[in-house]
Amino acid sequence: MTSLNDIRSTFLDYFGRQGHEIVPSSPLVPRNDPTLMFVNSGMVQFKNLFTGVERRDYVRATSSQKCVRAGGKHNDLDNVGYTARHHTFFEMLGNFSFGDYFKEDAIRYAWELITRDFGIDKNRLSVTVYHTDDEAYDIWKKVGVPEDRIIRIATSDNFWQMGPTGPCGPCTEIFYDHGDHIWGGPPGSPEEDGDRFIEIWNIVFMQNEQFADGSMVPLDMQSIDTGMGLERIGALLQGSHDNYDTDTMRALMEASAHASSTDLDGDQNVHHRVIADHLRSTSFLIADGVMPSNDGRGYVLRRIMRRAMRHAHLLGAKDPLMYRLVPALVSQMGQAYAELGQAQALITETLKLEEERFRTTLDRGLKLLDEEVAGLAEGANLPGEAAFKLYDTYGFPLDLTQDALREQGRAVDTEGFDTAMAEQKAKARAAWSGSGDAADATIWFDVAEKNGATEFLGYDTEVAEGVVLAIVADGAEVASLKTGETAWVVFNQTPFYAESGGQVGDQGYVRSLEAGHDDPQKRFAADVEDVQKFGGGLFGHRLAVRSGTLKIGEAVRLEVDHSRRTTIRANHSATHLLHEALRRALGDHVAQRGSLNAPDRLRFDFSHGKALSLEDLAKVEDEVNAYIRQNAPVETRIMTPDDARGLGAQALFGEKYGDEVRVVSMGVQDGSGKGADGNTYSLELCGGTHVRRTGDIGVFVTLGDSASSAGVRRIEALTGPAAFDYLSAQDHRMGALALELNAQPGDVIDRVKALKDDRKKLENEVAQLRRELAMAGGAQAPEATEVNGIAFHAQALSGVTGKDLAGIVDEHKARLGSGAVLLIADTGGKAAVAAGVTDDLKDKISAVDLVRAAVAELGGKGGGGRPDFAQGGGADASNAEAAIAAAKAVLAQ
Repeated sequence: MTSLNDIRSTFLDYFGRQGHEIVPSSPLVPRNDPTLMFVNSGMVQFKNLFTGVERRDYVRATSSQKCVRAGGKHNDLDNVGYTARHHTFFEMLGNFSFGDYFKEDAIRYAWELITRDFGIDKNRLSVTVYHTDDEAYDIWKKVGVPEDRIIRIATSDNFWQMGPTGPCGPCTEIFYDHGDHIWGGPPGSPEEDGDRFIEIWNIVFMQNEQFADGSMVPLDMQSIDTGMGLERIGALLQGSHDNYDTDTMRALMEASAHASSTDLDGDQNVHHRVIADHLRSTSFLIADGVMPSNDGRGYVLRRIMRRAMRHAHLLGAKDPLMYRLVPALVSQMGQAYAELGQAQALITETLKLEEERFRTTLDRGLKLLDEEVAGLAEGANLPGEAAFKLYDTYGFPLDLTQDALREQGRAVDTEGFDTAMAEQKAKARAAWSGSGDAADATIWFDVAEKNGATEFLGYDTEVAEGVVLAIVADGAEVASLKTGETAWVVFNQTPFYAESGGQVGDQGYVRSLEAGHDDPQKRFAADVEDVQKFGGGLFGHRLAVRSGTLKIGEAVRLEVDHSRRTTIRANHSATHLLHEALRRALGDHVAQRGSLNAPDRLRFDFSHGKALSLEDLAKVEDEVNAYIRQNAPVETRIMTPDDARGLGAQALFGEKYGDEVRVVSMGVQDGSGKGADGNTYSLELCGGTHVRRTGDIGVFVTLGDSASSAGVRRIEALTGPAAFDYLSAQDHRMGALALELNAQPGDVIDRVKALKDDRKKLENEVAQLRRELAMAGGAQAPEATEVNGIAFHAQALSGVTGKDLAGIVDEHKARLGSGAVLLIADTGGKAAVAAGVTDDLKDKISAVDLVRAAVAELGGKGGGGRPDFAQGGGADASNAEAAIAAAKAVLAQ
């Protein structure tokens, strides 16, 4: 039997031999088509090549593309498990030409591969062509298809369009006849919906461009886009018309039967089919960065997961089942898709966590549903109000209620459900409008209500396309944004990070997708100056328009400033390592009290009562750098806040967390290179962007420790290029200093210490000389006078400093034996004042009173000290005589 892996390889190898570039599958989240929730065909990743917006170094390509159809306009979820060919996940084999070969080669390649390499009986094949496409009709005749098996179709089934306008063209499709024992007729016949004739390959001739006025003209670059479902061709080659009988699907179903101890076939077969299909879609979505959530892509993922988990419940599984099947999936598909193996631990953990949480919801919801149904008439639908109560109060999703009722032949009154939902939203809006400061942001509630939350793609990419959902200028929605204007713009999805958790918002660029304009000024281009989070999960991008006009509904290219994001990521990851290093150096009382992760630096505030010693700071810096050099992977997991804290994850002080959190781990304590809960160095709750490996931080340098507030210290630091530049500048300064000191860089500290000692010695000598000079007094030195029986020495000095006065006062007191001293030093026009009183007199007079009296005459205020010694200062040293007189007056009292 030919396996699906063999079929995939055969297809790719065949087109590789025909000069096609074998292009890996793109991620399931489309970055170049914001109108899609998930990639749903092989051509999505090449869309901009077909439209001429993008150029690559090849003009023909082939791929096996991962596809999901479970949300938006392409939603097969409800049919999965009950039909032979519906899937939420499938692989699309395709070959593509971008202005290279066209109809004749495309048809020849398809016919040769199917009939020769795959060995399919050509007598069982029929083809369709668009009814006016005589060229394709003649080519099919040329390769050997009889005219009676070339069917002209006049409907849109055989005419492909990218949208209402844009590239389009006729199709040709290849059908396989499974035989007259199966009901159905050829395409175009009344019985065409039967299972006898099954389409296995579709070839699109992208040859025209459709315009809004209905006109259609030939494209300058005519291209080929083909698609063949791997599961469908696999079923055919493996002798079945049921995709679930293929080897890969059968192996996954067998794993489900074994894990649940149930039979594979019979009444339980549908449950195994659902589980096998949903295991593939959920695992690949998680591997491509989608995590379960309550909105957007994450909500669709959660729906798929929970639908599979409900079928596991119907099989009688008492414990989580899905996560135990991941090894079987990796075994089947991991060789072709390495991301499965790389994300196996994340997939396993996410499935297990989700199923553990969901089982409580499921048990409670099904019990309540049974109670609601018990009161209904036979075959009656469940009232919408009851379904909404299950959803709103007990967390039981509408689609699961519908799925459970389907088996009973019942449905839900969806109009009643929608009415109840609308009433709840009206109450929520009223509450929003009346919540103080939030009343000013009612506009954002309206935007979120109308459009839903923004999908953040920035964990995995820095470039994506987005559709403009809203433009808000001066507090009101507007329809467009023109050159020179600035406004907040909301897109349906974005790679831009919005400021949160200490990480600043991204900056970057927004550009139009149009291939060109006669006037370049008409092309839309804007700078993204900031990104902020608004209510309802909206990301607001502050755009400053440089050229062109932006309108609601327009698709544009969003590009984050890569170098800026890189430095921010490095700084953010470094704060995690810094936090843990501080805890280990100072104690478990250390907790984050704030942070800033900017492109040029990081700042980290933490609880600690005193300044860090130089030794502590050096120890912390060394430890952070040790884990940077370890170059361990930075891993992210999704779990409940309680589970995260149970693992020891650090949370941000004062931060509010939802039902699920991102847990970021980095560093391995034992140096084994294998991260685990027991030996992970840093484990924190964080929604920010981070480096892939700790080595991406580069280097970490602290700039110092300071007080932020009472009981809170602050460390500022640099990483990466900024740290290197800082260290380089420090090195240059050290070299210049060594040259100035006539010393080697390694001897600079000793040389500076010696110079400081020499300076101190000289300063002491100079001070002594000044005191001696002051004591000598020169020829005009005044003698001590007697005031009220007290010997009083008063003198105005020059050539001494305020610091010198204390020593000179003491020497004069010693010379007097008993008395008072007042000295006024002229320090460049200002006055320094000192007074002293010998111990035998300090109970009678106070040096403080003498200083204050003198200072008042010198243009100063106050002065203070002890009764035996006091100091002060004034603004005008020229009035020294009056100051001395004022002091004498105090003594004379």
